[in-house]
Amino acid sequence: MNKKSRELREKIISYTILTLGAVVMLVPFLWMILTSFKTYAETVKIPIQWLPSVWNLNNYREVLVKLDFVRYYGNTILVTVITTSLMLFIGSLSAFAFARMNFPLKNLLFYMLLTVFMVPSQMTMIPKYLIITKLKWVDSLKALVIPNLFSVYTMFMLRQFFASLPRELEDAGKIDGCSYFRLYWNIEMPLCKSSIVAITVLNVLWCWNDLLWPLIATSSDKMRVLSVAMATLQGQHGTQYQLLMAAGVLAVIPMIIIYIFGQKYFIEGVAFSGLKG
Repeated sequence: MNKKSRELREKIISYTILTLGAVVMLVPFLWMILTSFKTYAETVKIPIQWLPSVWNLNNYREVLVKLDFVRYYGNTILVTVITTSLMLFIGSLSAFAFARMNFPLKNLLFYMLLTVFMVPSQMTMIPKYLIITKLKWVDSLKALVIPNLFSVYTMFMLRQFFASLPRELEDAGKIDGCSYFRLYWNIEMPLCKSSIVAITVLNVLWCWNDLLWPLIATSSDKMRVLSVAMATLQGQHGTQYQLLMAAGVLAVIPMIIIYIFGQKYFIEGVAFSGLKG
């Protein structure tokens, strides 16, 4: 077998695997969209009915109006924007300190934080709930935001990036009289654009999809977020699948838009962080 034939075979195998992977990913998404236009009877019909008999927006109207989905949407956007912004700011400051500054027990503290990163988040739920109960934060914006502000993952990834930047940049800034904060904000942060976008997208996805903590930390509809609202559509004795799928479509639209606009930086940031790490 000559070189061209071998390369052609490898391409065919690669594209076949990628195509199968794409089908596996896209079919459930397509099913969700189609089901969002069906009636309840069509969702439980056997054999499976792929296309709705009548295309209408009744399910979306019911989700938006009767279930007060707009309120949940607003709460989710507010919590996601505040949490992600502060998480990125605190994480990048910590990353810069660990990468560029010298202080006592720096390495010990860094490895202790990495150890915390290995602890499943579910193990910290009860201590966090007891703390917010003592502070009387239950069912408030503070309960949804403050316990999640520090991300070891964000700190670790940005620390790897900061550590990869040439020391000459820092030396030049110090010669010009830059403080540590100006070095961080004016010199090194602009160079981290790809990594910042990648980490921001991942953090937004995590905040947007988080279910367990909002379910624990809130007790009224006024502070509930999308993930909790969607969970309420799943009943013990029956689930309105058409409403659940309509809610799913509405919930996933912002994430698709964010990924489309940040795709280039996301791929660059993940690849670069992996190479430098």
